[in-house]
Amino acid sequence: MTTPPKMRDLAHRLLAYEAVAGKTSEPLEPPAIRVYEKLRQSLGEFVGVAGFQSLASRALTLARPEAPGLSAARVTEDGSLQGLGEIETQFDMDNDQAGEGGITLIDRLLGLLRIFLGEALTLSLLRNAWPGEVFDDRNSAHGRKA
Repeated sequence: MTTPPKMRDLAHRLLAYEAVAGKTSEPLEPPAIRVYEKLRQSLGEFVGVAGFQSLASRALTLARPEAPGLSAARVTEDGSLQGLGEIETQFDMDNDQAGEGGITLIDRLLGLLRIFLGEALTLSLLRNAWPGEVFDDRNSAHGRKA
């Protein structure tokens, strides 16, 4: 499955936003984990735990060929992600390699949401998880479009 460049760009923007947000508070988890958890909470309310777990599992399966480092990651029954944090903390987060598996996973998850829900509903759900922050194109800070 290939996702449109717009979804990959959106995944980058979400992770960049969370990376900056993590620097202002105590970062407990890598940005990809924080993005994933926000998606899990927001989408879990919409599609339920089993629905999100199914989408996340499929996204992980689709992401693994492009990001072999995801082979240690797994989606649990409640939809949480295990194994990705350990991979990402092995890298310096300023390194280009850092977070690539997470970006790929988020890209695939967003791509599936776009297929099943459509772009407008997907973006609406994302706006609920990140109110006005990542999607306000008037702001160019923190990896946002100008």
